[in-house]
Amino acid sequence: MKIQTKKITVLALFSAMAIIFSYIEAILPPIWSAIPGIKVGLANIVTVALLYRFSIKEASIVAFIRIIIIALLFGNAMTLMYSIAGFVLSIAIMAILKKTGMFSTVGVSIAGGVFHNLGQIIVAMIVLQTKEIGYYMIILAITGTVAGILIGIAGNLMLKYSSKRRL
Repeated sequence: MKIQTKKITVLALFSAMAIIFSYIEAILPPIWSAIPGIKVGLANIVTVALLYRFSIKEASIVAFIRIIIIALLFGNAMTLMYSIAGFVLSIAIMAILKKTGMFSTVGVSIAGGVFHNLGQIIVAMIVLQTKEIGYYMIILAITGTVAGILIGIAGNLMLKYSSKRRL
């Protein structure tokens, strides 16, 4: 029972950290205002770290909690829909690639970033009822790769730091 309580506490702390990262990103100015929707995805540092420190289940629970809370605080039903679609595709591909053991944390994170963008583009195509928005995926694949590299490196650092602590 003590181990379960400790795990819940640790996951709650990671959830709080992910929410704080999302809040910080929400109040920062856009990275490149000429291209809408581009963000680094700081909260995904937590998701990547949890995927490696615990499992897909724990990473998914924390990410889902963060998505719901951030949508309630700073978004709307549309942002929730886009976020969930991106999350579902990204966590699925990251879990698959991690399980193969053939990819580094950074490689898994890159795939997560690109597939997150793909999920959002799919929703946009459905909502806007146009396939032309799919061309935007070219830009988002590039930015998702760059963001994935940064998030993967930061996730590695979080893993190294948290593994030294008795969590």
